[in-house]
Amino acid sequence: MFNLQDNSDVLFVAGFGPVTLNTQNSSDFYLKTLGLPLKPMEENSDYLVCEQDTLGGVKHFALWPLNQAAQSCFLRDEWPEELTIPQSWIEFEVSDLARMTQNLTDKGYLLLVQNRIEPWGQTVTRLLSPEGMLVGLTVTPWLRE
Repeated sequence: MFNLQDNSDVLFVAGFGPVTLNTQNSSDFYLKTLGLPLKPMEENSDYLVCEQDTLGGVKHFALWPLNQAAQSCFLRDEWPEELTIPQSWIEFEVSDLARMTQNLTDKGYLLLVQNRIEPWGQTVTRLLSPEGMLVGLTVTPWLRE
């Protein structure tokens, strides 16, 4: 089931999520704009979580050098000084990338990449989340097989 090196005790990514500075902005982005099935962990809690098995697991984990992320977003090796430098990245595989991209545009988000087909065959829209995380909305054919 797991294809890890013999010396690794890590089985899988158990959780991932942004640390929020403005919980309302973040909640609006992930819950209302992306439509993630987030719910409060406890009554009257700002800690929002997707319950087990309501959102598919991580299919790809990688250390992404900033110069390569800049290449993917801006076709150059340097991240623009006027934008927050992302500390992490996450990609959400979506059923209708054109509709999701239009929804983000309609809500006023600055899109770094819009419906672009990458050299490796993935189609992606990228933006910075309210926390400064690099977010990709994707269609990745080999993850759908």
